[in-house]
Amino acid sequence: MNSFFKRLSLTGFAVALSTAGYAADLPAPVIEHIPEVPAVGGLYLRGDIGYKIYNDPSGSFNDPVIGDLRFQRESLDNAWMVGVGVGYKWNRYLRTDLTLDYETPAQVKGYAVCDTCAGGFSEESTDIDIWTFMVNGYVDLGTWNRITPYVGAGIGASYLRTDNTYSINPGGTGRTDYDGQQSQWNFAWALMAGASYAVTDNWEIDAGYQYRDLGDAKTVKLHDAGTGETRVEWDDLTAHEIRLGIRYNFGGRRSPAAPVYYEPQGPIQSNF
Repeated sequence: MNSFFKRLSLTGFAVALSTAGYAADLPAPVIEHIPEVPAVGGLYLRGDIGYKIYNDPSGSFNDPVIGDLRFQRESLDNAWMVGVGVGYKWNRYLRTDLTLDYETPAQVKGYAVCDTCAGGFSEESTDIDIWTFMVNGYVDLGTWNRITPYVGAGIGASYLRTDNTYSINPGGTGRTDYDGQQSQWNFAWALMAGASYAVTDNWEIDAGYQYRDLGDAKTVKLHDAGTGETRVEWDDLTAHEIRLGIRYNFGGRRSPAAPVYYEPQGPIQSNF
């Protein structure tokens, strides 16, 4: 009886060793993680606010006596802007949108040499407000930790309107105000760069920079004794914009899939 139990114990021990050895030879289970991938395709809406920093424009007017006269120095105040738009994401890297922006009035001033003025310079000023319609294209450069940097460009049209125009001739007639508004359409273009952050599967915050060229503007006719019948022209209206916006993506984003576990299958052997 003791011999029987001894043989049974040895047999069990041998089976355990064999099983452990076989398990050690098996490959480790593979855990496959599916990365997060932004949704491909989808309509989105956007809204933006921003601050526009203008470059100094070029100003001039036509004097009835001496002809074209350019200002010695010019300045254009900065302004705020608001915008809305609708767009479409075509794939992981390409999207386009249509935008409409409005810029609050900004005052522009120019100083011209005035031989008949006691102060030596006349001052010409007006307020400019702008509507801009743009078709924009963007290249999304990839997504890391829900942050997607991008670059883009746009073309469109700007509607510029001048108001509150006046002239000041020191030592002469003083300040002259001119009633009425003058407006015109221009070709406009923009270059842009920025990054968006996906707060949720549908909402994204967008922070970006734009360089915009908005064309030219003209005032109403000036008709005081110093200038006769002429308009002041403001050329090369360009600006740097710092923008903060939000986008709502109707298609959302694909959430990361759960990890997939599987064990590689080795060759099956049979003892029969």
